[in-house]
Amino acid sequence: MTSRTPRDSRLRLVPRQPIAAARRAVANRGSRPAPRPPAGTPARPELARQARAGLAGAVRLARWAADECARGGGLCDETVDRAAAALGLTAGQVRSEWDRARLAGLLELHDGTARPGWRLQAWDRDDSAVLRGWVALFDAWSLAHPEPAGTDPTLAAEVVEAAPQLLSVMHLSAGPVSVAMLLDLLQQRVAEIRAERCEVPYGTQPPPAPAPAPAPVAGDPLPELLDWALRGLASVGALVMRGDAAARAEALLTPLGNWAVWVKLEQICVAAQSPAGNIELSAEAMLRGCADLTPGPARAEYRAWLAARPVRSAVAELLDAARADDAMVRGLAFEALRAVGAPAEPTVRAAAEEPVLRPYALLWLAEHEGHDPEEAAEVLTREEATWLWVDTAAAVADHGESRLLVRHLDSAVQGTVPGLLEEVRAVGHPRTVQVLVALAAAHPDPALAKAVRRAAFQVHRGGA
Repeated sequence: MTSRTPRDSRLRLVPRQPIAAARRAVANRGSRPAPRPPAGTPARPELARQARAGLAGAVRLARWAADECARGGGLCDETVDRAAAALGLTAGQVRSEWDRARLAGLLELHDGTARPGWRLQAWDRDDSAVLRGWVALFDAWSLAHPEPAGTDPTLAAEVVEAAPQLLSVMHLSAGPVSVAMLLDLLQQRVAEIRAERCEVPYGTQPPPAPAPAPAPVAGDPLPELLDWALRGLASVGALVMRGDAAARAEALLTPLGNWAVWVKLEQICVAAQSPAGNIELSAEAMLRGCADLTPGPARAEYRAWLAARPVRSAVAELLDAARADDAMVRGLAFEALRAVGAPAEPTVRAAAEEPVLRPYALLWLAEHEGHDPEEAAEVLTREEATWLWVDTAAAVADHGESRLLVRHLDSAVQGTVPGLLEEVRAVGHPRTVQVLVALAAAHPDPALAKAVRRAAFQVHRGGA
């Protein structure tokens, strides 16, 4: 077997099958010993037992839905009524458990048809799948427990962004923390978030307009939003509330919540100790820093980088990196988004409307909805598949070796080189000329190289 150079590992985003989305798994070469959880943390089998107990309702509904909804349809009113009657639940409970099942990866929708997620299939035998499913729900607590009606979306997002710091304080306290103290921390963190968001103007500025009359203050909304956050985290099993009076109310992490916060803090520490220091970098710099890693270590870096940031802003930053000119960064950005999972779905679905991101977004959504990675390319039109072929070829041309570019020619969906060149010319990718010139220079067949070079010239001159 030919050995792979570090340079090759950059291009794992180039599919072996035609436009397949998944890269082949490579052995994780990390040598760092597994860290030990804090004293008193239950063993993984016990943590998995607790996660199974907390998600028992979601599992029950997911199994019912996988059997009963196979004929098609999502969670329509008729399905809710049938599920409520079959499982002895209210309509509200059915909708809640449906959301929890989807966020935990127990239930997936494929073309509007409910189907069991891979975690549901492994639920009874794989503790790691159970714990990952619970952590996915824990990360998406604000989706599982939406903010109160009428809440300012910006303020709700600030509270979600501040929640990891509150959880870290609760973890480090190793005991109950008063709600009053958490409110004080929340107010400080929200103020810091707003200060970080402020832009300092440069150059000559016009005189400020007269300040408008102050609007009447309706009271600080943060206490109510802190209550929402604590109830949301409690609803997924991350913490419990103690005390029957507001003045004496306390929050205490459950063993599962304590373990999950420790895992995320450990991920941050691992990334901070890495030579590249990816935890502190922008999304684009982090992705470039991960380009030479094999899939296992790269996923660990993605998760550590994500653990240090609110999900919404991290997803937005990754998509901004994907919109840049470097196709390698674009492919790696969607690899990192796979580590986000369900919380990224609405944003990725919106990104599918952008031509540059559409093929990647459609493949991400197909895998998220249960397609086998090798078959996910079936969701792309011929034009989208050709555009993606050019884009990944641009990544090869920019970061790979000639032999990889020649090998990439075999992954095109077109059966012949003339057919490929005709469709590549028509697809309108901005890097078409550079890709064809690089392919012509790399290919050992003079006749084929000449045809590719002629196609590049025609595109450059605007010919058909």
